[in-house]
Amino acid sequence: MAKKSKSAGPAIDIGIGDKDRAAIAAGLSRLLADTYTLYLTTHNFHWNVTGPMFNTLHAMFMAQYTELWNAVDPIAERIRALGHAAPGSYAQFGALASIKDAPAKPPKALEMVRILVDGHEAVARTARSVFPLAAAADDQPTADLLTQRLDVHEKTAWMLRSLLED
Repeated sequence: MAKKSKSAGPAIDIGIGDKDRAAIAAGLSRLLADTYTLYLTTHNFHWNVTGPMFNTLHAMFMAQYTELWNAVDPIAERIRALGHAAPGSYAQFGALASIKDAPAKPPKALEMVRILVDGHEAVARTARSVFPLAAAADDQPTADLLTQRLDVHEKTAWMLRSLLED
């Protein structure tokens, strides 16, 4: 049975050691930062898209930012379940994210699509980089979460790339 610490609450004894939980939480924190940054960029593009593809892209971006918004909570809650604080400030996200912030001046519609392709591919790479940590620690809930996120980001990148074909 786990001993109770006076300052930190009960010890965590879920079958994943402290060092592994810390490494996985750090990786998930990067995933959370990338996901939130991509959410904000996608929402920005939803607001600011113009041109002949307006209706299509406006609706597509709304579906995408809604999916991203719904993804941040499970990622943050997994970090908490591993016993670590989830990052939640713009400063933390900026320091952790591999994705650049949205351009200050909204780009043309197809450039928005290119930026979002790059963003979804970057999030997929971040998720994939955490997978070996979860697998080595026998952390099935994190592996499942990462698999779900990989599926979404790889499919979304493919769908967006298809808009860029001649």
